[in-house]
Amino acid sequence: MLAEFDFKYDEPIICAAIHNGHELSDKVKENIAISKKTQLYEEDPFTARFTKICNNRIIVNTSRFEVDLNRSREKSVYKLPKDAWGLNVWKNPPSNEIIKVTSEKYRKFYKILKLHLSEMQQKFGKFFVYDIHSYNYRRGGKNTESDTNDPEIILGTNNMPGKWMPLVDKVQNDLQKFDFFDRNLDVRINVKFSGGNFSRWIHRNFPDSACCIAIEFKKIFMDEWTGKLDEQKLIQLRESLTSTLPGIKNNLEFPGSH
Repeated sequence: MLAEFDFKYDEPIICAAIHNGHELSDKVKENIAISKKTQLYEEDPFTARFTKICNNRIIVNTSRFEVDLNRSREKSVYKLPKDAWGLNVWKNPPSNEIIKVTSEKYRKFYKILKLHLSEMQQKFGKFFVYDIHSYNYRRGGKNTESDTNDPEIILGTNNMPGKWMPLVDKVQNDLQKFDFFDRNLDVRINVKFSGGNFSRWIHRNFPDSACCIAIEFKKIFMDEWTGKLDEQKLIQLRESLTSTLPGIKNNLEFPGSH
């Protein structure tokens, strides 16, 4: 299954983990040239766990190496190394058949997404989307020192209508105030990542109703090279997201409130 759409429609909040997936279809698996370890390294493992803060959830199970839903439909298959961090993804160039099948999966995902978001719009008027990702910060090797330009949380505001910026500031402030093992988190806006096609598509299709923030967690909750999870750090980071919920709901109900 490409993705799970689990919606209760109980509140105007949605959590999405569109790069969580690791699965590959048989035809793609036969032709892929990278190792499972490399594949996992470039995916966003465990991000589905962050979506548990709400009851309207989108979890993608298929790997971004088959279809990247955070890119345009034309670029959703990594055809060249420049599309995928310099990696030679394929043993042989993906066939027209694979690209056609993948393109159809992409189309269906966004068709289903539009149905769910239209329902949210009809029920609540305005709604908020957590577009949850994670990023590598030790590409130079397991013992690489973290760069000062690697915030622990990045908030991306790609293509967002300006009216939502006060809410973005509120989310940033709430995350910065969160007690993360007796210290504050480094949370910055549009550093390195500003969001991709998923948030752009939402703002383009629901310009008056949707606020979608792309949230990039630095992989401090896991070892990005071995894939080992640090359960306590993930729980705390998830709690930091939970701390933003009251401010978001208040803003959706009373726009401009702080």
